[in-house]
Amino acid sequence: MKPLSSYIDHTLLKATATKSDIVQLCNEAKHYQFHSVCVNSCYVTWAKDQLKNSNVKVCCVIGFPLGAMSTASKVAETKQALVDGADEIDMVLNVGLLKSGDFDAVLKDMESVKKCMPHLILKVILETCYLEELEIIKASELAIQSAADFIKTSTGFGSRGATVQDVEIMKKAAKGQAKIKASGGIKDYQTALEYINLGVERLGTSSGIAILTGEASTENNY
Repeated sequence: MKPLSSYIDHTLLKATATKSDIVQLCNEAKHYQFHSVCVNSCYVTWAKDQLKNSNVKVCCVIGFPLGAMSTASKVAETKQALVDGADEIDMVLNVGLLKSGDFDAVLKDMESVKKCMPHLILKVILETCYLEELEIIKASELAIQSAADFIKTSTGFGSRGATVQDVEIMKKAAKGQAKIKASGGIKDYQTALEYINLGVERLGTSSGIAILTGEASTENNY
């Protein structure tokens, strides 16, 4: 197994996150050698500057947290994030359109973002807390069809985060064609290890330090 820290996208997406909070996030990511920091798009430039001369990547969320923005707005946000220095993009699938059965629109939404970044990693957030099993399967298949690199469980802002059952459904649907990121509610070492043992290749969490050190997490959802 790779070092546990290399699975972690060290995350801060609160509405109240300040520039000094992002500095702290980046310093922690460098110290613990996390894979990336995951931030809202307004902080991509700031985070990139804090992480220069390090191996920590900048991950930016798009259409966050609802996924209900127009495709044009998601594309514009993606393009700006890439200009600002984002290395990876986590976009939120349009849950409402999926549940409406408008699969062509859902696919176009994801394809349009991926076309902006053909050689960079795109993770599609399914927000599984709102989906039935067949919807998780369909969402996973559409994300793979769009050429997404990862399918991801949750924003951390929904009614719940990742579950083992969700990940098992996603893994079966992915058939090895996309990697899986679990996020939301992962706060301790045992939970992190459980997901990794299921085959998850990335963890989104604001409790990365607690996971590595065994300390109690003070974070709420993500």
